[in-house]
Amino acid sequence: MSPFALLALAYGAGATPTSFWLGKAVYGADLRTKGSGNLGGTNTFRVLGWKAAVPVTLVDIGKGWLPVWYFPQIQSEAAPSTWALAYGAAAVLGHAFSFWVRFKGGKGIATSFGVLLALAPVAVMICLAVWIGTVSVTRIVSVGSVSAALTLPVVAYLLPDREGSAMVWFAVALCAFVVWAHRSNIKRLLRGEESSFRRSAPERGSETNPETNPEFSPQQGEDSA
Repeated sequence: MSPFALLALAYGAGATPTSFWLGKAVYGADLRTKGSGNLGGTNTFRVLGWKAAVPVTLVDIGKGWLPVWYFPQIQSEAAPSTWALAYGAAAVLGHAFSFWVRFKGGKGIATSFGVLLALAPVAVMICLAVWIGTVSVTRIVSVGSVSAALTLPVVAYLLPDREGSAMVWFAVALCAFVVWAHRSNIKRLLRGEESSFRRSAPERGSETNPETNPEFSPQQGEDSA
């Protein structure tokens, strides 16, 4: 199959707005207007709870993993293996800029995890450990996401990979995209205004109601996933 057709399919897979469809179908909620408005796992958790966030996150990971793992197996034999990197990039961009929801979406963390799980599982496990450790200490998801992203190029450079230098440059590009996607979070961190998980997550339907949840406001900041 043509790698260009597969590239379009990878974008389409990534563009599947998992949290938006689940919120609408099961909870009757439009996550674009709830919490931070971000269509990722973190906002799903804050607004709808863990029972919604777990399947959303798993599907978002799968959206990145499947094209990178499977599409190279069905692409034209003449196409180089480095097309797997392009499929991964397309999936992440699809998640962040989904045509289903007017080119809005999440910040690509879970989908990037899926991409890297297929490309460089050892590297992604190291980045996951950095994410867990950072979030455990700071209780701020965006700090963990940015820290893991900054770790990725270093790990990709130090660990041998079948894609060679192409994987290192892919890691640099992915890191730059994640940092760019979190630019508003970084500004709030510098001002000391970034939201954290030190407060409990809001009950569904109370995230915009100050009478039922006075501590939470959608203006507190965007999410990280």
